[in-house]
Amino acid sequence: MTRILRTAAAQLGPIARDEPRAGVVARMIALLESAAAQGADLVVFPELALTTFFPRWFMEDAAEIDAFFETEMPNAATMPLFQRAKELGVAFSFGYAEIALEGGTRHHYNTAIIVDKAGQIVNRYRKVHLPGHPEHEPWRAFQHLEKRYFEPSPEGFSAVETLGGVLAQAICNDRRWPETYRECALRGAEMMLIGYNTPRHYPPAPEHDHLQDFHNHLSLQAGAYANGMWVIGVAKAGVEEGCDLIGGSAIVAPTGEIVAVAQTLGDELVIADCDLDRCAEIRSNIFDFAKHRRPEVYTRLTARD
Repeated sequence: MTRILRTAAAQLGPIARDEPRAGVVARMIALLESAAAQGADLVVFPELALTTFFPRWFMEDAAEIDAFFETEMPNAATMPLFQRAKELGVAFSFGYAEIALEGGTRHHYNTAIIVDKAGQIVNRYRKVHLPGHPEHEPWRAFQHLEKRYFEPSPEGFSAVETLGGVLAQAICNDRRWPETYRECALRGAEMMLIGYNTPRHYPPAPEHDHLQDFHNHLSLQAGAYANGMWVIGVAKAGVEEGCDLIGGSAIVAPTGEIVAVAQTLGDELVIADCDLDRCAEIRSNIFDFAKHRRPEVYTRLTARD
């Protein structure tokens, strides 16, 4: 018996700085409805799906920054998405900027959630590997100020039993780090959901600009193969406020093969039947963790000196 999770990578095209949440959510609902009409069980949206990628701008005013964040989820803007998904019986995930009140202190996170078919949030993940820089670097055409606007996750990675399998989440830069996939695989994850906003131009090493699409798929495919899991990579794509973002949203099998990939840089669905039992093709063979891993000799992986 197979465990098929029909999954849709719901790529979003550019979001303008002044585009209201309601407009973005309407676009997301349209993709959700199209995915449901094609029999999807799960729809995966990108990182920071509700707004433009605001870390590209240096801002000092706290109110201006906080306007890009959500203080509760669901909220008035996103409730229509939650309600429509519940009506359709479709699970979904998306990323957003979160303000969390913890112990009387406000924290700012780059967050993603999984919502089950009943409309309940079953997993919340906060980004571990924050890229970029904390201070203004005016020599850049666009800033990458995630280290200024977000705090790194205090919890790390997790996996959740839902939709007949075990799912985990990561966000953008996390996908480049092998530890992301291995940590989640060791927690039993059979599928990784990863949203991203990736500029085509990388100011510290512009000689790598032509490799951005290649490195994106390389990371997704390597993570899938080395850990025997499905990987769903979903982009915010296109020219957003003058910044060129790559697309390439893809569904990658546990063998590392891309089984479906986006063809545009706009709102687009990429759908595939993901058989979660295929994880055993890898995990019972070359990457059988119990038989072949040697954690006792991986001493530098978590060493701090």
